[in-house]
Amino acid sequence: MEHKGFTIWFTGLSGAGKSTLANLVAEELRARGMKVEVLDGDVVRTHLSKGLGFSKEDRDTNIRRIGWVCEVLSRNGVVAIAAAISPYRDVRDEVRARIKDFVEVYVEAPIEVLVERDVKGLYKKALAGEIKNFTGISDPYEPPLNPEVVCNSAAETVNESKAKIMARLVELGYLA
Repeated sequence: MEHKGFTIWFTGLSGAGKSTLANLVAEELRARGMKVEVLDGDVVRTHLSKGLGFSKEDRDTNIRRIGWVCEVLSRNGVVAIAAAISPYRDVRDEVRARIKDFVEVYVEAPIEVLVERDVKGLYKKALAGEIKNFTGISDPYEPPLNPEVVCNSAAETVNESKAKIMARLVELGYLA
């Protein structure tokens, strides 16, 4: 079945639930017969962006690379789903401007909840000053100003968030 390609861009702090939601939405879209690729920030960093660090310049390069892949996939009838912290608004907006059909999903949760959820202990290390340039602690995260969808993973179940995203995709004309 042919369908229009578009990009769903999940942004939010580490541990907010971007990857979980991205994979749930991907599963649902595949069940509807759509071609879908998920570009997870952690996976991209081990392949496409290997060797990049966490300076602002390297983070921007990483997001531009993910954006370019999403642009190419979308243009070719694939639903590209990016799940990356993408902390800087200007680079997210730059990517949005390049991709014709772009849906931004902001996955938010309070820092206290993220610290509690953090299985790797990264937040505790960052709060103790052991990790430099940690987004949301010692490095900025700029929330989107007008995302198409906002999911609060501390207040909603993953299924409630997924349903909200799917409903918005219908509203925007990407799904029947």
